[in-house]
Amino acid sequence: MAIHKNPKMKQKPRSPILILTVLIAAIGLLYLLSSLNSTNGFSNSSPKTPQNLMVKSKNHLRRYSASEKYLYWGNRIDCPGKHCESCEGLGHQESSLRCALEEAMFLQRTFVMPSRMCINPIHNKKGILHRSDNATSEARWAASSCAMDSLYDLDLMSNTVTVILDDSETWHQTLSTSMKLGSRGIAHVHGVSRAELKEKSQYTNILLINRTASPLSWFMECKDRNNRSAIMLPYSFLPSMASKKLRDAAEKINALLGDYDAIHVRRGDKLKTRKDRFGVDRALHPHLDRDTRPEFILCRISKWVPTGRTLFIASNERTPGFFSPLAVRYKLAYSSNYSSILDPVIENNYQLFIIERLIMMGAKTFIRTFKEDDNSLSLTDDPKKNTKAWQIPVYTMDGKEC
Repeated sequence: MAIHKNPKMKQKPRSPILILTVLIAAIGLLYLLSSLNSTNGFSNSSPKTPQNLMVKSKNHLRRYSASEKYLYWGNRIDCPGKHCESCEGLGHQESSLRCALEEAMFLQRTFVMPSRMCINPIHNKKGILHRSDNATSEARWAASSCAMDSLYDLDLMSNTVTVILDDSETWHQTLSTSMKLGSRGIAHVHGVSRAELKEKSQYTNILLINRTASPLSWFMECKDRNNRSAIMLPYSFLPSMASKKLRDAAEKINALLGDYDAIHVRRGDKLKTRKDRFGVDRALHPHLDRDTRPEFILCRISKWVPTGRTLFIASNERTPGFFSPLAVRYKLAYSSNYSSILDPVIENNYQLFIIERLIMMGAKTFIRTFKEDDNSLSLTDDPKKNTKAWQIPVYTMDGKEC
């Protein structure tokens, strides 16, 4: 109680005033900081999760940066010339997307990503994951397109090449700004090389470069395939940019598989034959049908995959039990073994293949269908890029032994 009799208690009336002054100053400072952090057009309608705040912050920086410039290739991933109503497979579309991203890197511009990717019906029939003839199951795979961010992690991608979606508020802001800037706002280019776009001063300060005037698909337009030094992004770039939910599903399956090997067996869309004028069947890949049959696969991979190993098989072969003969030597695993993980995630075959691709990338030994480079392993020696030479299919071993 003696502490209440301390003479210093005379100063007590001044303490609340001091505390109140400090509080007012602190509140004012917080309000000032809040005002600085919230800018025109910044919406607070979405839940303020850490992820949303991160994305909004990045959009804010992109939207209002005076130096930000954009590259637009239209709202279609792949529009092959006169056949724009058709839709190429995921491989072609990724080839287009990858080289368009490379051009954005080369020009140091933000790439305007189409918000959706079309799905080729040929590549979206029920795959190995769903074999049922149930109509409801069939309907799940009937989508003609899917959201781009359901396939790829755009925030992760932006660490290498800054991207925005063409249905985003940032893009609408860019379009309205380009209209106000007049001749400095947008340049519609056709047949102009990316080197010219970078070197010519007339394009330097243009806000938006628009490539949609070109009737060609991206992968034919924006990259010289014979000039390897022009390739800025490796083939592995887009597979590693898979959306988080697809990466998480692949990681769960990887963990369950443990130590395993993998093969990718491409059959369905590549086993094309036609009859010549004498009625003889000919194929663009004369050894492919033979080399992707179980008995020949066993022979081919025996030197790379020891007996008893777990072998994950990804394939577009739809004949049930087609690869069962491989079980005499290996423990076989398919996507269909993990439907409890995949069913809540997968909406189409593109997503399924992206997950399978991640699983194959995690294998100790991965064997492709076609040989990609000097260091890759493959089931067949037929070139992936055929020469349009139709040859008689070969089904014998050509004197080779396992």
